[in-house]
Amino acid sequence: MIDAHQHFWKLERADYSWLSKDMGVLYQDYLPENLQPLLEKHNISGTVLVQAAPTYEETLFLLSLYERYDWICGVVGWLDLASPSFPKQLQSIMKQPGIVGLRPMLQDIEQNDWILQDQVMENLKWLIQYNLPLDLLINKKHVPSILTLVQALPDLLTVIDHMAKPNIAGRELNEWKEEMSALAQFPNVWCKLSGLMTEAKPFAWKTEDFEPYIHHIVQTFGSSRLLFGSDWPVCLSAGSYEEALQIISENLPETVKHLEADKIFSENAKAFYKLKDRRENNE
Repeated sequence: MIDAHQHFWKLERADYSWLSKDMGVLYQDYLPENLQPLLEKHNISGTVLVQAAPTYEETLFLLSLYERYDWICGVVGWLDLASPSFPKQLQSIMKQPGIVGLRPMLQDIEQNDWILQDQVMENLKWLIQYNLPLDLLINKKHVPSILTLVQALPDLLTVIDHMAKPNIAGRELNEWKEEMSALAQFPNVWCKLSGLMTEAKPFAWKTEDFEPYIHHIVQTFGSSRLLFGSDWPVCLSAGSYEEALQIISENLPETVKHLEADKIFSENAKAFYKLKDRRENNE
């Protein structure tokens, strides 16, 4: 199995402006030695390490971890897509192994259509040239601009993180279903089954609360465009690693669960991010 969405951070680096002492369990270091026992317990052979700070320096830090741990299959990093120097930065970072995608932190940017500005759109064309996908950290307010983006750049491969963060705690479903159905019409849009516990009532949710959301995503995207991600350690603010895995595996439609689970839990991540088995290469 591949966990296609997890993070590491080290507080002393001071990259993480969104982390504060009032965030409880999240306000501490989370590093490979904390995650590795969980991966071994659940037979997860590799992960995709995703940026959690909008800094070039954090991306370099994540790449240094990639070099040390062969179960990190790749890094989804951050570069300033609004910068005229983006092409030069991209060329530089692609010279070292490890980068498998980029992610702007759209949910933290005040301007909902930030990604549609001319400079960003020009820079995104470089991702197409490098065959590099884009992670989209969005919620409902970003959907109109993302629909414009994926129509304008049909060769840009994208993935919606955390199913666009539906309001599961408030049981909001219908409008979200329409939005996700609209996104799913575009073959260059994939979706991560991840980050759901933190959208429900922390530690008060039931496994079946997630079923209508997961079923809709499977129905609209199909099993070939879905990736499992734990969103560890963020998931710990609402449950455990095991529960993050469980709410996806137990809520898949029966036919998918028995016939196509390998796609969602492994094969699709390898295809989307073009991952290689680094352990085979090291033997």
